[in-house]
Amino acid sequence: MQVTVNGTSHQIEVEPDMPLLWLLRDELGILGPKYGCGIAACGACTVLLDGVAVRSCQVQAGDLDGAEVTTVEGLGTPEAPHPVQKAWIEEQVAQCGYCQSGQIMQAVDLLRTTPNPTDEDIDDAMSGNLCRCASYPRIRAAIRRAAQAEGA
Repeated sequence: MQVTVNGTSHQIEVEPDMPLLWLLRDELGILGPKYGCGIAACGACTVLLDGVAVRSCQVQAGDLDGAEVTTVEGLGTPEAPHPVQKAWIEEQVAQCGYCQSGQIMQAVDLLRTTPNPTDEDIDDAMSGNLCRCASYPRIRAAIRRAAQAEGA
């Protein structure tokens, strides 16, 4: 099967029921998406699949032929971060950082569909992404900052 990850095409042969999370981490060495719960309840493994946020622990490799996957590594670079990554840094969102790649990917999808989100929009979109450090107020502030930057 062929899958594009962060702009690079990969021809891969794995079991069709392998979770996308394991394909990314174990087969391709992409470590941004994290294993948190394995049941799509925490959001630590969130990636974009054809531009839409999904929990990579629940997507099977057999459903990926021809798909495009973007992880946090594919958004920007240290020299030119994506607006959401830049806002995350400016708002000092991360504490332990474990959930942050999933949080960022969910925020990117939110801003794709709702460029000027209200607090309620942010809370609704981000409610499936858990943060044990409870940095939710800074996450909301970073999303607002990124929305302003993208709209400028």
